Parts: sequence; C-alpha cells; structure tokens
Amino acid sequence: MPQVLEGTPVRAQILDRLKPRIQNLGRPPGLAVVLVGQDPASGQYVRNKIKACADLGIYSDKLTPPETSTTEELLKIIDTLNHRADIDAILVQMPLPKQIDSRRVLEAISPDKDADGFHPVNVGHLVAGRPAPRACTPAGIIELLKYYRVPLDGRKAVVVGRSDIVGKPMALMLLAENATVTICHSRTANLPQECRAADILIAAIGKPALITDDFIAPGATVVDVGTSRITTAAEAERLGKGEDFARNGAAWVGDVHPLSVKRVAAAYSPVPGGVGPLTIAMLMANTVSLAEAHTGAARSTAG
Repeated sequence: MPQVLEGTPVRAQILDRLKPRIQNLGRPPGLAVVLVGQDPASGQYVRNKIKACADLGIYSDKLTPPETSTTEELLKIIDTLNHRADIDAILVQMPLPKQIDSRRVLEAISPDKDADGFHPVNVGHLVAGRPAPRACTPAGIIELLKYYRVPLDGRKAVVVGRSDIVGKPMALMLLAENATVTICHSRTANLPQECRAADILIAAIGKPALITDDFIAPGATVVDVGTSRITTAAEAERLGKGEDFARNGAAWVGDVHPLSVKRVAAAYSPVPGGVGPLTIAMLMANTVSLAEAHTGAARSTAG
C-alpha cells in the first residue's frame, strides 16, 4: 500500500512552531483580510482564516467592501492598511468582482505586508533565493514533503500547471531544494510521457482526475493540488468516491485519479486532507514572519 501524505499532522507541527515566535513578539501579529462582495466560497475561506488567527493569538481585521466597489475605492483601502502599524500582513481574497483590476490591487499591497507572497517584488526575491513571503500552497507542499522525508535533492520533479499562484512558485521552491524541475501545462506535447519521468509529480492544472496510471511512474510521489466537486453518484462511483458521496451528499476529487494513484504511486497526498490544511498554516507563518520583521523580534532572538 502506498504511503498517504496527510496534511493535518504537518499543519499541527507548523502551527506549534509559530506559538513561541508569537509570544516573543511582544504584541499580536496583525492580519487584514479584504473580502469584496458576498461570494459563499470566498466567505468560507475567509472564515477559516479568521478562525486560524483566533486560535493562534493573531489579531485579524476583516474588511468587507461592497460588490459594487471600484478599483480606486479598493486601492484606498489598501493604502490605509499599508500605513496601519497594527497590521503586518494584508490578504485580498480572490476572485475579485470583474470591474476591479486585480493586478493593480495586488501590486498596491506593500511588499513587506504581502501575506500571499504574490507581489512582484517578493516573487523576485523567491527567484533570487532571498527571504520573503512565499506563496502559501507551494510553500505548504515543501513542508509536506519534508515532514514525510521525501528526498528532493537531485530528484526529478514535474509540476503540471504554470499558474502564478502554484505552478511557477512551486517550480522555484523545488529548484531551491536542488530538485531537477520540469514545468508542464495544457500545451505540453506528450504530457503522460513527461509526467512518467517524475520521481515527484505535482498536479496543479485544475482538471479533475486528469492524471491517471499512464502519467505516474511506479514508485513516484504524487502531490495533488486540485479540488473539484463531484456532482453525481455515478461519477463518484467511477472515481472510487461512492461511499463519500452517499454519506455526505457530496465528494471531492483532485487533479489525480484517486484509484490510479493508489495502484501506482509509492506515496500520495489525498483529496481532501492532503495539501488543503497547509495553505492557511503557511498564511499564518507568513504573517508571523512579517510581524517579526516589523518588530525586530527575529533579529533580537538571533542575538
């Protein structure tokens, strides 16, 4: 049986490591979350983030401008947050309404308050190997692989997906761990062959159950970033999720076919319960690191 890379114990370890760092700060770290409109999924994500802050002792401020907000109105909110001494990190929940220029908004966040690690300055720091906030999902995946002692040095890693949020920063973080990295995407020729060359396969392309036996080398480690809702009982049965669907009236599948990965891989992250728990944990880690930079706590602790 393959090893299951559960995210929950990794999350617990990450959060436990943050607690003494928060105590050392002398004041609570501050995270501002901006939620524009009333999208139900975004609202749930924000509630989860606010709860994580409360559990750790991080101060959180939730701002909820209306769905009709303009780019200029949102930029004013960001400017105010940039100047607030009690706010160390700013997160703008995506997606934003269509009338708002998302790029302008994200780039208006001060790089030293960039909770998500998306600002071009911080992406540049990632490329250069300098300390900076890191994109939360790929940073969580690195923590997952290290927790389960999956070797990275010298290994062949294939990342399926080239998004700015996961695929590109994931490739850079794997390079920093001395993996040999290939990035694949929707236009890659002979995608199954490219994937089969991987010791470590990261699936983040957003197509449910795309990655089947043909894509996975025997003995590979597979990390599944995708999350798609299964809508019918028949589909759930086909994907080996029939019991989940019958019990909960819903089920979830990633970018990797759940039956295929169990047959071929040596280790894999499940959906749900694999990568998912780590994204918010790394958001908390970014917030604490930014607060340390603002207060000088990290420097004073180092001596």
